[in-house]
Amino acid sequence: MATARTPRDRWIEEGLRTLAAGGPDAVRVEALAKNLGVTKGGFYGYFADRNALLEAMLDTWERESTDEVIGRVEREGGDPKTKIHRAGRLTFSDDRLRPIDLAVRDWARRDEAVAARLRRVDNVRMDLLRDMIGTFCSDPDEVEARSLIAFCVAIGAHFLAADHGDRTRAQVVARAADLILDRAPDADGGR
Repeated sequence: MATARTPRDRWIEEGLRTLAAGGPDAVRVEALAKNLGVTKGGFYGYFADRNALLEAMLDTWERESTDEVIGRVEREGGDPKTKIHRAGRLTFSDDRLRPIDLAVRDWARRDEAVAARLRRVDNVRMDLLRDMIGTFCSDPDEVEARSLIAFCVAIGAHFLAADHGDRTRAQVVARAADLILDRAPDADGGR
C-alpha cells in the first residue's frame, strides 16, 4: 500500500504559519515536518531545499495579498470607497494575512530580495489606493498623500501602543478612514 504524501500546499501553509509566529529563522524543515506530523522525506519531493520553500511561501503570500485580495474586492463590487475599505480589511484585519504581512516586513529589513518583493507588493497596493482615491479626489498630490496615509494607518495601527482617551483603537482608525476617504463619520461620530 502506498503512503500518501503531505500535499505541497500544506508545507507552504505550515511555513507561512511558522513565519508569522517566529520569523524566517523559525522555518525549518524538521520543525515543519514535526508540526505536520510527518517525516521530512516528503518535503524533498516538492522542494529542492529550504530556500525553495521560502520562495514558494513568498509566492503564495504575494498572490494572496495582491491578486486574491484585488480579485475579491472587484467581485464583491461597490463604490471606490467601499473597495478601499474592503481591501484594507482583507489584508490588514485578516487574522491570517496580517501576521504574515508583518513578518515579511520584518524579514525584508534584513534580506534585500525579500525587500524587493515587499516593494512590488506594496506598489500594487498603492496603485489600487491611487486608482480608487483618484475617483473622488482630482489633485494628484492629494491622491498620493491620502494613499500614503491610508497605507501607514493600515500598517502602523498594529504597532502603535498609544491610548486614545475614551475611544477605542478601532474607533480612531475608522475616523481616520473617514478623513482619508472624504466621507462623513458614522452617526455616532466615529465612536
